[in-house]
Amino acid sequence: MLSRKTKYGLKALTFLARQESNRPVQISAIAESENISHKFLETILLILRKAGYLGSKKGKGGGYYLMKDASEIPIAAVYRILEGPIAMVPCVSLNFYEKCDDCPDEESCSVHNLMIQVRDNTLKIFENTTLADLI
Repeated sequence: MLSRKTKYGLKALTFLARQESNRPVQISAIAESENISHKFLETILLILRKAGYLGSKKGKGGGYYLMKDASEIPIAAVYRILEGPIAMVPCVSLNFYEKCDDCPDEESCSVHNLMIQVRDNTLKIFENTTLADLI
């Protein structure tokens, strides 16, 4: 299930991508428009800024803005930053692999094989979708 943090992060990014100019937008404007808690949104935007997707400007006329064109921001990257692994179980994760304690043989595990299919299909959608596709 998609966490609120990731959902709100995507909503905030799409809000910023819809702006006609790349001028900074105040957190309060994003929060009000997207119905997101100001404090929670601030935390999310800081994560995205540290990851290099957002820039910020302090003071009068300050706020957040996209550092890259929306077409250069893959949803897979945003998802991994805010949510973590795309795979539903760690034994099929490409970037966060961990062997399952309860599974002696991954190759014959029916859950493992199913989750590889789920991961691959989800990954295909996320990697082939950019922020620009959401707006």
